[in-house]
Amino acid sequence: MIAFALPFAFGCVGIALMLNLWRLIRGPHATDRILATDTMTINVIAMIILFGVMEGSAAYFEAALLLAMVGFIGTVAFCKFLLRGDIVE
Repeated sequence: MIAFALPFAFGCVGIALMLNLWRLIRGPHATDRILATDTMTINVIAMIILFGVMEGSAAYFEAALLLAMVGFIGTVAFCKFLLRGDIVE
């Protein structure tokens, strides 16, 4: 059953990544682009986890956790830059 579920999940996440890329390119405002970047980070984390399930290795889960932390910090920095025009106070 997992042999059919993994390719389907990869396909769904791949489609989501393509739609996020479209929003990143065509977004009319900077907030749309920031949201698309954050969502792309979440989708890449999902791809890494799916690949870890497929390979059966725990190292991919640690990489996904590190990417989640970096993605969160990046989103906060982008939002802070939009609100104040400066990241460091």
